[in-house]
Amino acid sequence: MASQTRRHVLPGFKLSLGFTWAYVGLLVLIPLSSLFLKTFSLTWPQFWETVTAPRALAAYRLSFGASFAAALANVVFGLLVAWVLVRYRFPGRSFVESLVDLPFALPTAVAGLTLTTLFSSKGWYGQHLEALGFKVAYSSVGVAVALTFIGLPFVVRTVQPVLEDIDADVEEAAATLGATPTQTFMRVLFPAILPALLSGFTLAFARALGEYGSVVFISGNMPLRTEIVPLLIVTKLEQYDYAGATAIAVVMLVASFLLLLIVNVLQRWSHRRLEARPGA
Repeated sequence: MASQTRRHVLPGFKLSLGFTWAYVGLLVLIPLSSLFLKTFSLTWPQFWETVTAPRALAAYRLSFGASFAAALANVVFGLLVAWVLVRYRFPGRSFVESLVDLPFALPTAVAGLTLTTLFSSKGWYGQHLEALGFKVAYSSVGVAVALTFIGLPFVVRTVQPVLEDIDADVEEAAATLGATPTQTFMRVLFPAILPALLSGFTLAFARALGEYGSVVFISGNMPLRTEIVPLLIVTKLEQYDYAGATAIAVVMLVASFLLLLIVNVLQRWSHRRLEARPGA
């Protein structure tokens, strides 16, 4: 019986797959496995007491809540920025394009110092906001602002290519048929960009959950009030509580993975639903 060897257009698939598994294993699987193994040094009551301590619960609420709010804000305003960059030509457009990418390259500590200076009680923004009764620096609002800053490029760069593929004639045709701008957006554009928006939200949310440098300055790091989970982990490491730090890290890892899994399932569902639409 002749062996049935499947031929590929590009050679070297098995070799490249082996390198892929080795690379992912060395950089992702083994480090994450060691995290779980370190946690096993705790008994179950010790683990539960550590991860449900009031200080840890407050840090979870702030990290996940501020990350969600920041990713949601970036979905709205990132879509607006992407829309302007795709649909309009104006002086300084290339400069705006570069500014969108700046959070990718800027060291997060620099971003944190800059935002803290701007939003402090004597800063350019902060002095006016505090006069109106809004305190940003050294509050949970400041944490959300920092996470919004670092997450903006993920939404813009995810949505922008999809908008470029949508012909402007489609919008003009909808307007010709009597659709209002709101109807055109909700019934023509939004279904097409929904998978990209969910991808951008996922990336921005995941990036915000692990952020440390830009938050550590503007948050004030007050336990039970403005302390994020990454800072709590660092604090425990500085106190040589390695098992406690890894226990909280494991909770963060599992919760983040489950949330990202749910968002990815929703993204695939919306993508299949879009493909099943008549005329798609």
